[in-house]
Amino acid sequence: MRFYGTPMPDVDLRPYPGKLIVIEGTDGVGRSTHIAELRTWLEAQGYAVADTGMTRSELAGKGIKEAKQGHTLGKLTMQLFYATDFADRLDNEIIPALKAGFIVLTDRYMYSAIARAVVRGMDPDWVRDVYKIALIPDAIFYLRIDTIDDLVLRWLETGKGFDYWESGMDVGFGEDFFDSFVSYQSQLLEEFDHMTEEYGFKVIRASRSIARVSGDLRRAITTVIDTGSPAETGTEIPPPSINGKEKGLTHTHPPRKRMKQVRSDL
Repeated sequence: MRFYGTPMPDVDLRPYPGKLIVIEGTDGVGRSTHIAELRTWLEAQGYAVADTGMTRSELAGKGIKEAKQGHTLGKLTMQLFYATDFADRLDNEIIPALKAGFIVLTDRYMYSAIARAVVRGMDPDWVRDVYKIALIPDAIFYLRIDTIDDLVLRWLETGKGFDYWESGMDVGFGEDFFDSFVSYQSQLLEEFDHMTEEYGFKVIRASRSIARVSGDLRRAITTVIDTGSPAETGTEIPPPSINGKEKGLTHTHPPRKRMKQVRSDL
């Protein structure tokens, strides 16, 4: 197994039979929708599937959600809270599932945490060092929205309004929720674009229909599973366009045929 740096103590470094597949992207691009669809599709093919995501660890998930209700934690404390959540899920959920032969789908990984921290003014090198305990995924699919206008429209269509944290209001990116959301999310998009080559993201245009995005993800993941190598999806990134301006790991029980294969792998 390969890690970005030094893994946590007592991590088994032998190859795991499972696959770690990351779905990344900023808020509102459809990550959760596509992970749910992919899990159903993979299960239908007989694979054992687990899914996880940010702020879902038993150790820190509840604490993060409670802390965000009060808007009182500083930037450094909040980022260390997210890092604790990540480390706990990696050690107690992701790696055990991979060792058992599961395909693990994760709704965001360390990359979203890094992007959020950097946009909030944290030192990029320090933040990356914090997450060097991370296992390198088998594939990272970045659902990239074409323009900030597309993202704003998606948020408005949900009818939920702009979220305090997803609008960057904690660091004052604008005078109101709308302006802050546009500024904050635009900077997040730029940071994800910078990380695309650094971490080997496979870019998938998220501004298209759910069916087309889903089809691209299925084909790419099939290649990962069949060959063990990341699929070559389109990675051309258009320049950002600005208008003027998380319960724990969910396991699903595989069919008997797949369970036999998992046991043989172990």
